Amino acid sequence: MENHVIPFSPPDITEQEINAVVDVLKSGWITSGPKAALFEEKIKEYCAVENAMAVASNSQGMDLIFKVFEVSPDSEVITTPYTYVATSNTALHRGIKPTFVDLKKDSFFMDEEKLFDAINPKTKAIITVDIGGVPVDYDAIKAVLKAKNREDILLVSDSAHSFGAKYKGKRVGNQFDFHIFSFHAVKNLTTAEGGAITFDGDHGKENLKKIFKYTSLNGQSKDALSKMKAGAWKYDVLTDGLKCNMTDIAAAIGLVQLERYEQILQHRKKISNLYHQMFANKEWALLPFLEDGNTESSYHLYPLRIKGFTEEKRDKLIEDLAEMGIATNVHYTPIPMFTYYKQIGYSIKDYPNTFAQYENEITLPLYSILSLSDAEYIAENVIRMVEK
Repeated sequence: MENHVIPFSPPDITEQEINAVVDVLKSGWITSGPKAALFEEKIKEYCAVENAMAVASNSQGMDLIFKVFEVSPDSEVITTPYTYVATSNTALHRGIKPTFVDLKKDSFFMDEEKLFDAINPKTKAIITVDIGGVPVDYDAIKAVLKAKNREDILLVSDSAHSFGAKYKGKRVGNQFDFHIFSFHAVKNLTTAEGGAITFDGDHGKENLKKIFKYTSLNGQSKDALSKMKAGAWKYDVLTDGLKCNMTDIAAAIGLVQLERYEQILQHRKKISNLYHQMFANKEWALLPFLEDGNTESSYHLYPLRIKGFTEEKRDKLIEDLAEMGIATNVHYTPIPMFTYYKQIGYSIKDYPNTFAQYENEITLPLYSILSLSDAEYIAENVIRMVEK
């Protein structure tokens, strides 16, 4: 019998998105222009925040914040070793070796007690990560800073996974100084590549949105739309900026996705709940992210952990499922395990709880064009293979 092939995370693109891109291509305005500006407004409304800034990627959004807030090589940046490298690379780009704080035992989130101990006079920024669509306990992190008398520290949430998630009844977007979302191809809402920074207030800088805007355009004082007006070619350069603006092509996809987003979230929730039901009575299954009343997930990932499994056993399970046509993944290989990070002095031995989360974790397919019958087929075969 031919295998039933189920990919891990294909994008959910309809004729609506295709038509929107064609309209932009025909309009003669394909880089940052009216669509990117409209997308920012819609994100602002959706997240109920004062400011939204569309960028070319989540990674570049983090770089932009660190650039504007002059996070320098003599500063210290604290983050988690359990994330994609984009989070920690931000510190390296500024000439800083990030300080990693181990996870809480049996949790995907940073240990607040260890975070308290890691903060020192040089700490300038903390980047937390919303894993799998579930927000970090933002208030618990803020309480650490208050207890340490360090509320001056820049709080940045890598919210790449949590667009549309809720924390204490409110959508993620202004609980910290800055949140950065990702709209990469595998994210819940996609613009192919892209991201957005959301924030309230100016954080001690006059007209921060404007500063972000010109810093994202190589430091030039006018965007392309302004410069195109007849006779308006003159511009100034105000800083040694980056180049990380979002194009109108990407924004057009995002605008359509945002219109469809509630349906997308609801379908993801159904799949997540189906997995929960199917694994609930399996004593070997460590279910991720059961709702705790404070948070509502955006159901970006389903990181199942398997009690008693070693890294080798988990890898074998991934291979067995792949042979059946079921693509799975691992979120995440801890950052200290990568060659580059080992070369600059990190060791996974220093992060035992992080390794324990990783070694028996397998991420199951979870996306808006995955049928419930396919999700059931995946779960049945995971159970069969584990219990074999």
